[in-house]
Amino acid sequence: MDDTEPLQPSLNSSYVPTALGNHHVSEDEDSEDQSPSASLLPKHSPVPLAMRYSPDDSYCLVYLIFFLMGIGSLLPWNFFITAKHYWLYKLSNNTHQGGSEEQRSHLGDYFESYLAIASTVPSVLCLILNYLLVNRLSSNVRILSSLFVILLVFVLTTVMVKVDVSDCRTEFFIITLASVAVVSGASNLFCGSMFGISGHFPMRISQALISGQGMGGTLSAVASVVDLAVAKDVTDSALFYFLTADFIILLCIITYLLLPKLAYSRYYMEAAACTSSEVLSNGAAEGSGSRVSIPPLQPILRKMWVLGMSVFYVFCISIMVFPAVSSGIQSVNKDSGSPWATTYFVPLTSFLLYNVADFCGRQSTAWLQVPGPTSRVLPVLVLCRSVMVPLLMFCNYQPRDHLHTVLFTNDVYPVVFNCLLGLTNGYLGTLPMIYGPKVVPRELAEATGVVMSFFLTLGLAVGSAFSVLIVHYI
Repeated sequence: MDDTEPLQPSLNSSYVPTALGNHHVSEDEDSEDQSPSASLLPKHSPVPLAMRYSPDDSYCLVYLIFFLMGIGSLLPWNFFITAKHYWLYKLSNNTHQGGSEEQRSHLGDYFESYLAIASTVPSVLCLILNYLLVNRLSSNVRILSSLFVILLVFVLTTVMVKVDVSDCRTEFFIITLASVAVVSGASNLFCGSMFGISGHFPMRISQALISGQGMGGTLSAVASVVDLAVAKDVTDSALFYFLTADFIILLCIITYLLLPKLAYSRYYMEAAACTSSEVLSNGAAEGSGSRVSIPPLQPILRKMWVLGMSVFYVFCISIMVFPAVSSGIQSVNKDSGSPWATTYFVPLTSFLLYNVADFCGRQSTAWLQVPGPTSRVLPVLVLCRSVMVPLLMFCNYQPRDHLHTVLFTNDVYPVVFNCLLGLTNGYLGTLPMIYGPKVVPRELAEATGVVMSFFLTLGLAVGSAFSVLIVHYI
């Protein structure tokens, strides 16, 4: 086989820093898994001769496909939250006038907080379902069915752009939240399944998937700003905006169908299939096939619970203030009437800068992976992000009904705070996600990826509930 490189057997069984050349699983790690759940797992057997060498990722096609899958996995959430002007217009009291200036309404004030709850609560349930189905339903079925559901909901959302809802705003509000719930559940089923698959690949592929998620937010923010600048009408802007999302989702479906045809990805998928079949056959031979259909949770949590809690807290803090608080911070010079202060301040400072910083944080993990998965510094850094909540609360968030004090009375403060929020979210959120599937035995890599996604989504669910309280308190 030409252009091959030795397969390092520890890629999916333990984390070893990239700079080290010694990639062996320690005997201590193997000895730790002597639990009843571990008896369901096959002993580490030698990799078959045909599997000892992997082909190269020609032209980085597999990396790019996983990057695109990352874009698609968070694209629905990002496109919903960054269309702030469109939702305020639809839920305002003057849509029948066709104006571009929205009037304040109760639905508009709390829409983003309700949006966060509607998207994260069903996501937790779908990730639990994903874990139960990981050995019962193929990843192809889970991923493709999720993508088609996402596409269907976005097509419906695109059609609703040109529908006059001035006489039924409450009904439109309910339909929108229901659409968000459905598409978020499908997105997280898709995202969790992709994380599971990436656990069978080298760490660079997991990193590509997570970086793609950051790029998805950046693209949605850029599309929002461009549409605001080009389109003269709010609905025209939203129409082109959601059509862009439709195209990207369709592209994700096409490229995922291409993935098994590439030698590099086919090699790792076949290796994963061999491992999965070995788990099931061993379990059946021991008379416990029904139990093996659900991956054992105890050995997974014992290895990665600190990483899981780190992911949980990172995204919990982020969703507390983004976008519910950060998008409500207005320019202190709004009364000047300049386009920067009135039209572009929120899309640029809250959405674009946050997502660009988030993408930079995620992408930097491709070159820098410090601290390591067992370091106590990692959870300490995660806890330090708590300071971002009061910092953004005391910027010029409007309207303020209870907390009238504004400590940071310059536009530079929300710019800096949003950049810090995004950068730390990207870096400290990505490290545990790529570490998780690498600190467990290879046969548990896919299930661990799903569990890590569950911790992430649970953090979003809890944080979104707190975001409602924060907005009400301000």
